[in-house]
Amino acid sequence: MADDELSITPALRLNPAELTISFIRASGPGGQNVNKVSTAAQLRYDLGASTLPQPLKARARRLAGQRLTTEGIIVITADRFRTQALNRDDAIGRLLELLREAAIPPKPRRATRPTLASKTRRLDGKSRRSGVKKLRSGRPGDD
Repeated sequence: MADDELSITPALRLNPAELTISFIRASGPGGQNVNKVSTAAQLRYDLGASTLPQPLKARARRLAGQRLTTEGIIVITADRFRTQALNRDDAIGRLLELLREAAIPPKPRRATRPTLASKTRRLDGKSRRSGVKKLRSGRPGDD
């Protein structure tokens, strides 16, 4: 593996050639400079065409949420900083963070049964509540 590849996990690497970064004008305050200089970075990563394992792609697709287009491209816009270089690094860092989170497989759920004590507590609470409601249902003067 080449040195210029980005590390997701010790075993997984991301080829920077798969990333497309363009610069757009940032929104928000900044005076006249914000209207002239394109400092915000927009990173596009085609998840469908990537070389990542299929289970990781599925988890990344779920985690990406609104950042995923209908074509399966993750779009990350970074405009926190005032320079292109910092915004580009921020966008790449956010993509790597998303992929690192997707690389962690979810723990399988083990089916458990409620304990006898928890069943008893639940039923006691239900009967107590039932008693309170019964006391409310009587008409005044029926005492």
